[in-house]
Amino acid sequence: MVDALHGSGATAPLPVVQPLRLDGAQLTYVGDRRLNQDALGSMLQDDLACMVIADGIGSKLGGEVAARIVVETVINRFRQEQSFGARALQSYIAAAETHLAQRQRAEPGLKEMSATIAAVLIDQKNRCMVFAHMGDTRIYVFRDKQLVSVTKDHSLVQQFVEAGHCSVDQLRHHPRRSILFAAIGAEGDVGVEVTPALDIEAGDALLLCTDGFWEWITENEMVDAIASTDNATEWLNRMAQIVQKNAAATASRSRDNCTALTIFIV
Repeated sequence: MVDALHGSGATAPLPVVQPLRLDGAQLTYVGDRRLNQDALGSMLQDDLACMVIADGIGSKLGGEVAARIVVETVINRFRQEQSFGARALQSYIAAAETHLAQRQRAEPGLKEMSATIAAVLIDQKNRCMVFAHMGDTRIYVFRDKQLVSVTKDHSLVQQFVEAGHCSVDQLRHHPRRSILFAAIGAEGDVGVEVTPALDIEAGDALLLCTDGFWEWITENEMVDAIASTDNATEWLNRMAQIVQKNAAATASRSRDNCTALTIFIV
């Protein structure tokens, strides 16, 4: 076979790899709170995409300001640098930490503000992604309509789970579930957690969401919602209906701000 190709001068064509396409949807609402201290943003540049969600922590306007600074800084840095990789994502978030610290120093009334974060970079052409998180804002990854991974919260109750003191199911209802040990703008020994690059393929799906969303929907319900759809908007709408139904059935608990972003890779 080699000789035949040699003699004819023929060469085998290289396969053409088409960039993946992203289908996305998002929602955010205030819940039972006076202010929505969640923020979200996304940007597509050529074959690179950046998605980020932040959940602000702080009294009065502090949390709202912190979340907005984090999201805007990450998106702006991505716009300026158009880089992909774990190091790039780390640098975008480091810029957000610097910007937030500057604002804390400039306005003493905001010195206690901070924000959790979940951020994803996707390289559509090379079919890979990196993601980062801090606090209890989560990233879920689905393949073949099944959940394959979810970020672990930087929270006290997550530590209880890992130590065997409570079950995973109690994460959503534990009275100390809101105690975090990592957030942008807060002092602590834990930094942002960034993954190495992960391969992606058509049919994969992502969910980024704050605790005001995932506290009201189980992982099994997420899988049920995605089972018969290949559309990011329909999947998000189905999950939002479940969140609203479950929250309505638990009148003793107030609704936190609720923010989610879904992505289908098609």
